[in-house]
Amino acid sequence: MSAQAFGAKMPTHVTLDDVASMAAADENHRYELSPEGVLSIMPPADPEHALLVMRMILWLASHGYEAEQLAADCGIDVGGGRVPDLTVWAKGMPPRRARSSYAGTAGLLLAVEVVSGGSEVTDRIIKKAEYAKAGIPRYWVVERDGGATVHRHVLNDVGEYVPDAAGPQPLTWLLTSDPDIE
Repeated sequence: MSAQAFGAKMPTHVTLDDVASMAAADENHRYELSPEGVLSIMPPADPEHALLVMRMILWLASHGYEAEQLAADCGIDVGGGRVPDLTVWAKGMPPRRARSSYAGTAGLLLAVEVVSGGSEVTDRIIKKAEYAKAGIPRYWVVERDGGATVHRHVLNDVGEYVPDAAGPQPLTWLLTSDPDIE
């Protein structure tokens, strides 16, 4: 299909329901919608990205987090629809639909993004601001810099993320520690 033909079928105002429909019809891309209505279409995670997320899931599971508390690629409603690479939910408060197929943020303890080529600004700045505004208590950014450096942020009393006092750490260090999420 040509870009012109595809564009003719696009709504003039894209809603979260539209984005959910597009995502359901296309398993080869990830769709996100900013609170301002900006649509982002990204390719699926590459193997290195997927393995970093899986290592964190296994680490959390080995420390007692249950399957209903861990979700990879779960869309969340932050005024728009974002899809963190990994989310951690409070015990007894798994993700629940809010608008469309996107989960609300009630019970969401942590959102994790693994930075990929092309997502640097979105993951480091834009999503950080959106997740803080949504009140998500913790936000981690995993850099793909050889050591998979993890930048952990905690929401402060004025609704802004502050860096963890221990500073950035390599993923290998994180995976040998106890999760400090709740």
